[in-house]
Amino acid sequence: MEASIAFTVLLVDDHPAVRQGLAALLASKGLPSPLQASTFEEARAIADDNKVDLAVIDLSLESGNGLDLVPDLACRGARVIVYSMFEDARTIRRSLQYWVLGYVTKRDDPACLLEAVDHVCRGEPYLSVRAANALKEADGAEQDKKLSEREQQVLSLMGQGESNIGIAAALGISVRTVETYYARISEKLGLSLSVRELRKYAIRHANE
Repeated sequence: MEASIAFTVLLVDDHPAVRQGLAALLASKGLPSPLQASTFEEARAIADDNKVDLAVIDLSLESGNGLDLVPDLACRGARVIVYSMFEDARTIRRSLQYWVLGYVTKRDDPACLLEAVDHVCRGEPYLSVRAANALKEADGAEQDKKLSEREQQVLSLMGQGESNIGIAAALGISVRTVETYYARISEKLGLSLSVRELRKYAIRHANE
């Protein structure tokens, strides 16, 4: 991020200490002192009186959901980053559907927010590490729901370190049938047909 980027930034958060900290963080990278708002009304009044290029908003405001500000800000040409305590996939996906370009959680390293500003200023989307992991885990859970009960049993035993012979014995099926299940599971999960890759997935899944 270059200090020469002349963006007008709006911070929307109902905690003064958070806004102060974010302002100092942005200033450390040469960005101008941001405009600040703690409520819907303040944010909209600022947007009426100023051309806001970049908005960093919290979702949880005393006056309501900060996400409701996004369409209004986006229509005025502002690029929006959500900076929130919420880390669930549903909230992140909903935010991205509201023209949000960046999503950073408050438990991410502060450097993530600076990276988000850098990307979003260039018109590029950005997801922090935690936000990206939340979506990835949710996608994995949705994929798991596609597995049949027997396929889930095979995957579970595989994750526990059972061999093909051990899985066959535990489920009362042949080793060839176990291998057939591997192929089906790999296809449903979008993995390669490598047994090693599937075993890694199964072990990771078993430890979640």
